[in-house]
Amino acid sequence: MTSPAKTPFDYFTASNHAFKDSFEKSMAALTEMNAHSKKNLEAMIASATAASKGAETVGARALAFSKKSFESQVAAAKALSSAKSVQEAVELQTGFAKTAFETMVAEANEISETVAASVKDAMSPINERVTAFVERVQTPR
Repeated sequence: MTSPAKTPFDYFTASNHAFKDSFEKSMAALTEMNAHSKKNLEAMIASATAASKGAETVGARALAFSKKSFESQVAAAKALSSAKSVQEAVELQTGFAKTAFETMVAEANEISETVAASVKDAMSPINERVTAFVERVQTPR
């Protein structure tokens, strides 16, 4: 501990040291805050990139499913129009409805899994930043 100031020069020197220490601590805090902000921004960019990739994947799957579904509807309509009896038409329509429903359920499950994986990937960088922040706050100085 320093001895108490006795002259105006001592006061001036002590205040300069106190100002310098305070300034250095403030600059260190700002530097640390900027580093955290940069990492947060990088996490947000990574999250948005993962989310857009997931949305692109889901969109491509939905488009492919729509195309496949339309093609099978056209094929079913052709088969239905060539039915020789009401009984055959009912059997064809029943088979088509069953297949269409099973295909739709399977595709919905796969899209659901894709969405879940996409959300997990998109939230991962943000979760890491939140964890880092919580650890930082809980760490005593």
